[in-house]
Amino acid sequence: MRENFDVTGYFYKINKLKCRKYLNIKRKGFQIQMPDLMVVMMNPGKSKPVNGIDDGKKEVETIPDRTQDQIMRVMENCGFQYSRILNLSDIRITPSGAFYNLLPTLEKEQIPHSIFSSHREKDFRELFVKNIPTIFAWGVDKNLTELAKIATDNIGIENPIGLRKIGQEYAFYHPLPRNNNDQIKWVARITERIKTA
Repeated sequence: MRENFDVTGYFYKINKLKCRKYLNIKRKGFQIQMPDLMVVMMNPGKSKPVNGIDDGKKEVETIPDRTQDQIMRVMENCGFQYSRILNLSDIRITPSGAFYNLLPTLEKEQIPHSIFSSHREKDFRELFVKNIPTIFAWGVDKNLTELAKIATDNIGIENPIGLRKIGQEYAFYHPLPRNNNDQIKWVARITERIKTA
């Protein structure tokens, strides 16, 4: 399936922290200029450029991961040609616990790590495409609530596509749960929601 898509991203550093501003997944052979699907997730995790250079000078070919495979499956099922992934935070760090531990420092030092923050309005306007299907899939950890609320308010969609955790307004299940059956169910349920929207 990966062979059907080109995956590129824009990598940079902020205060020596490795970051990714966005990721584009485009179907090979199509010349579409604007995304027809938006996806918002937690952070870029292990994402890295093929050439290992992350100096923020240009969009570069990116090594896809299993989470992006899930987005490709949805694209295949629904006929999308071009998806763009933005994150609650640009910081490339794993595991998720390490990211949660870093959040207080990022906030204290006012590091503009989120494209949804007031310091990044220009980036948000340039990269977020409105009035197209938008998947919320950043996970359900309560450490993300404040970032998720800011993102949700900025995006301004009343009924985003996503699997919301019951009882948590800003919690949407991640595309790659640990269980393989749950991974298959996530793709199937997201596909169904897009097709019936």
